[in-house]
Amino acid sequence: MKRVALLGMPNTGKSTLFNRLTGSHARVGNWPGVTVDLSTARVLVGAHMVELVDLPGLYDLHGFSDDELVVRHFLEAAPVDAVAVILNSSQVDRQLALALQVKALGLPTLVILNMADEARRFGIEIDTARLEKGLGAPVAPISARFGTGVPDALAKLARVLDEAGPARQASVREALAEDHRREEQIESLVRQSVVVPERLSEQASDRIDRVVLHPWLGLPLFFLAMLAVFQAVFWLGSPLQDGVEAVFDFLKSHALEPAFAAFPPLLRGFLLDGIWAGLGTVAAFVPLIVVFFFFLAAVEDSGYLSRAAFLTDALMSRLGLDGRAFVMLLMGFGCNVPAIMGTRVMRDRPMRLLSMLTIPMSLCSARLQVFVFLAAAVFAPSRAPWVLFGLYVASFAAVIVTALLFRRRFESREPFVIELPPYRMPTLRQVWLRGWGEVKHFLRRATRFIFVGVIAVWILTHFPAGAAPAGPDTWAGWIGHALQPVLGPLGIDEKLAVALIFGFVAKEIVIGAFAVIYGLEGDALAANLAQSMDWVAATSFMIFTLIYTPCLSTVATLRTESKSLSFTALAVAWPLALAWAASFAFYQGMRALGY
Repeated sequence: MKRVALLGMPNTGKSTLFNRLTGSHARVGNWPGVTVDLSTARVLVGAHMVELVDLPGLYDLHGFSDDELVVRHFLEAAPVDAVAVILNSSQVDRQLALALQVKALGLPTLVILNMADEARRFGIEIDTARLEKGLGAPVAPISARFGTGVPDALAKLARVLDEAGPARQASVREALAEDHRREEQIESLVRQSVVVPERLSEQASDRIDRVVLHPWLGLPLFFLAMLAVFQAVFWLGSPLQDGVEAVFDFLKSHALEPAFAAFPPLLRGFLLDGIWAGLGTVAAFVPLIVVFFFFLAAVEDSGYLSRAAFLTDALMSRLGLDGRAFVMLLMGFGCNVPAIMGTRVMRDRPMRLLSMLTIPMSLCSARLQVFVFLAAAVFAPSRAPWVLFGLYVASFAAVIVTALLFRRRFESREPFVIELPPYRMPTLRQVWLRGWGEVKHFLRRATRFIFVGVIAVWILTHFPAGAAPAGPDTWAGWIGHALQPVLGPLGIDEKLAVALIFGFVAKEIVIGAFAVIYGLEGDALAANLAQSMDWVAATSFMIFTLIYTPCLSTVATLRTESKSLSFTALAVAWPLALAWAASFAFYQGMRALGY
């Protein structure tokens, strides 16, 4: 089998082309000597079955950033039969250096000029015949978004593979030793084969940018745009999520419970409340992730996400982050899981780790359900909205404190340089492929971890045998009692401590835990909670729930995305410590003031 590497600069449409060529057949795997997962797929190119490898975007092969090191290590460690270099047609004069670097390695090369349609709109003309002659490699103009020119590119790639002899790959370091000579070659190639108008015609992008990048209007418009995205995500995702939960409840009550009726109670509880509940927990996240990544891909492909990062960069740089981290934090208010996955757009690993450490502080929709229920139960209707607003403020405060404390440990050495692409209309096919790929990744890597956690919590709340589920005589009840010296000073009693154990699986389970622990539902449960805690204890509990250890789905995603057990442990331990300190300060402070 032949192996072809797809290589190109960020925002050249490399992944769009990969998705178009591979559809839903891509997989993610590890490579020797490479520290990140790479997407691969098998495709038929002419008479060759080809393993296509999608490498991270990079600007050159010198290896200054993590992604560039990954590409270098891959090209040095893995045998490659050919390389397809993806260039942006409207920026070909700035991107030819990468193609020449690859050629210097001695690898059979196909140069693909993507976004040829945009180059034509800008008035840029490229003589591909002259460019082919100057490069000594075939050149194929395409539009990966719409598929035009792709069959011809595949035909040229097949000819490259037909003519390729045994791979004789030069050392990357040796091949890059004479970059200064390539600058002269690039100038000559551009003069001979590329015609760029003295001033590109003003496009709609320029007119829109005068508004969306306005010093005063830019940020308010961005917040309104993100609000619209979140509203759309939950307007579409919440009914789908409710539908999934309804399906699981229906199957449980009408199929599984009758089927398991003759089983011993302990085994029946394990299958229904352990295994089936774990499957339902995973499945409940899928609708939101599908819808979320659908909109995220649409916003990213449109070109607006780059502008949002540019707008907020000055603010975030003071925290050791950049504008992209702010966008992901906002996404975390919907769900922390896809927001953490969204940090893949960051090239610098320290920046990405610091962003992933702060995102779980965002007040996600699962926590919001708990807070709305408690605020309505304990506070007067006139005060409840202010309580929720205060929790959002506390969420931002936790993000700021975390970023300021850890910015030295995860210090980014990469300057924030971003190129603003022209606005584009996203294509439904590419958006769907992107979203489905993320969902598969989430299900494949997180499911086992979540199952283990759900089963562990079920065991804690159902053993020893004979104890009332989630009662004080269970192991969870013993843990709640043992935690009183730690949680008691926060106003969190044993029953609330048991609910927090449920919350480690998923924060929305806390309300269901209340129902099991107190043996009540609905208004009766709300009334009981209002009697068992005053507003100070309720607020302290909500502050702790806001900040403490992320849910299992988030922890699984942190482990998957960081590929570091030590970082995952930090991401679990630090919010727990911060939550305790914040709740202790509030609870003891209010009591000292006589409340």
